[in-house]
Amino acid sequence: MKKDFYLTRYALIIKKLETAPATYSQLEDYLLSSFEFQDAGISSYSIRTLQRDVREIANLFNLSIHNKKKGDNRYYIESRPMMEVDEYNQKLLESFQVSNALNVHPDFADLIFFESRKPTGVEHFYDLFFAIRNRRIVSFEHYNYKNKLMTSRKVHPLALKESKDRWYLISVDTKDKSLKSFGLDRINYLNVSDKKFREKYKYNFREHFKNAFGVMNLSEQIPEKIVLKCSIHQGEYIRSFPLHQSQKEIKETVNDIFFEYFLHPTYDFMQEILSFGKEAVVLEPEILVQNIRNHLQESLDHYLKN
Repeated sequence: MKKDFYLTRYALIIKKLETAPATYSQLEDYLLSSFEFQDAGISSYSIRTLQRDVREIANLFNLSIHNKKKGDNRYYIESRPMMEVDEYNQKLLESFQVSNALNVHPDFADLIFFESRKPTGVEHFYDLFFAIRNRRIVSFEHYNYKNKLMTSRKVHPLALKESKDRWYLISVDTKDKSLKSFGLDRINYLNVSDKKFREKYKYNFREHFKNAFGVMNLSEQIPEKIVLKCSIHQGEYIRSFPLHQSQKEIKETVNDIFFEYFLHPTYDFMQEILSFGKEAVVLEPEILVQNIRNHLQESLDHYLKN
């Protein structure tokens, strides 16, 4: 068994058991018939390897797989993890599957094409992760796109959040004690201090961002119902890849699909809707409808001037 193949095995085992419980023989047949095993030239999978994989899956993914000792001897996933753990696991599995495809086939350059526009700042990820876990004060220079200024910041780092393929540091600014977000791609001269902050913040970020779209400051807005009408074509894409966890499909006609959301009507969300062009129209709330109208009118005015 190839030593660098274990992550792919884990992903395949989880995928199989998420569908239904399976015996060792059923798992063995599933794995050996997979394209991943065939491409790697692997033709055997022992019960001892499965038992070791089950232990490692529990350690790595916090996912318990058990074996019914009586009856049909099937392996099964005891319970699903909490939502936040599940999201993390899904990201890992996706990364493992892509990574393995590239490792097995080094001639992938003419077959697989990645997005060429990659944001910077990921090099700060682990340093900030360390600072969050160990309650270390952090200082850095941060660039503001709006006023084009570089400012010095000292913060208490609390969390990291992803939004549209960018990572943001969620932290309390020591200057005004406000909760703020900072794009990792705009952070320079990062310094993780040896000094720890003593404050015990009670933010529940799972709840804080539950009704959020992006990482905008939510303190001045309350979440509300948003109704979106989409063309059938655009609606199919949104149906398969929801804009937000609160998305509900409320109606479908011959020409349109209607979705409902419960979230903060932030600028980030408005920009997302505008990216659909004429294929999507906000029906409510009225304030968001008016904001979009004003934005579109200003855009049209700019084009007419030129």
